[in-house]
Amino acid sequence: MGDTVRWGILATGGIAERFVTDLRTLDGAEIVAVASRTEASAKAFADRFGIPRAYGDWDGLFADEDVDVVYVATPHHAHREAAGRALEAGKAVLCEKALTLNAREAEELVTLSRDRGLFLMEAMWMYCNPLVRRLAELVRGGAIGEIRTVQADFGLAGPFAADHRLRNPAVGGGALLDLGVYPVSFAQLLLGEPDTVHAHALLSPEGVDLNTGMLLGWSDSGASALLSCSIDADTPLTASVTGSLGRIDVPRGFFYPDRFTLHRNGHEPEEFVSDDDPHALRHEAAEVMRCLRAGGTESPLVPLEGSLAVMRTLDAVRDRIGVRYPQETAVPQEALVTQA
Repeated sequence: MGDTVRWGILATGGIAERFVTDLRTLDGAEIVAVASRTEASAKAFADRFGIPRAYGDWDGLFADEDVDVVYVATPHHAHREAAGRALEAGKAVLCEKALTLNAREAEELVTLSRDRGLFLMEAMWMYCNPLVRRLAELVRGGAIGEIRTVQADFGLAGPFAADHRLRNPAVGGGALLDLGVYPVSFAQLLLGEPDTVHAHALLSPEGVDLNTGMLLGWSDSGASALLSCSIDADTPLTASVTGSLGRIDVPRGFFYPDRFTLHRNGHEPEEFVSDDDPHALRHEAAEVMRCLRAGGTESPLVPLEGSLAVMRTLDAVRDRIGVRYPQETAVPQEALVTQA
């Protein structure tokens, strides 16, 4: 692949708008096409951002020979179909998080990408944020000793009406897949996949989680993570990692930080600050382009095994709280939950 990476955008919602806005700031990124389920939506998006081609169905985008990589910005209940069809058409894929509804679907996508030798990455922009990367480097380098606890939360005030997508089981509604994926991914970035998963939730009349608390455990180190997510409460949106020799505190907006503070026993606190836009999605796009230019099929920053491990944890949490989506009714429960 040459210096220019040609993008196709699948879906035209708010996250797609943010992504395209940032993508246009990157050298060598060319947006050549956009697709939606309606031609009117695709054309309006294309006109707004100066995109040459607009398709009123997915197939047009997948068949476009000028598209190198597809950014899948659909709701997550459609990720398996959208990303899978893009891969089958020979396209590289950047897929929004959560990667899929469940680990089984995620495993299918990863297998497909590896069988075809095609690039696939979950759009976990937090992992590509320079300050989050620096935080992980400090922790792995022993700056706070052995990790003892991780705490993180992501909650929105709500309330959301019963017909809102966040309360719709058919589209994978609830707090966990939209918001809980962030604290879980944060904890697993630092500690890997947990051995034990405990969870408790308040469910809506529709059967999705309004508020979920999680306690994850790692038997080899004795570390634990206390995490929460909510679409019914405005939580602090902070994170903290405590070790045997110190602590790192991340202020509100832990998944797109512009600063964090390192507290080391016997030392003055150190603040790490970035002057970069913390909301930027361009870092994940830049990582995709770097990998494609190098001929890679996955990113070391957002490895596929890590995305699979997060999906297994989310499955285990849903098993504990009793949330199952309509699309899964024909799938044996043991195929969805792979973790004790």
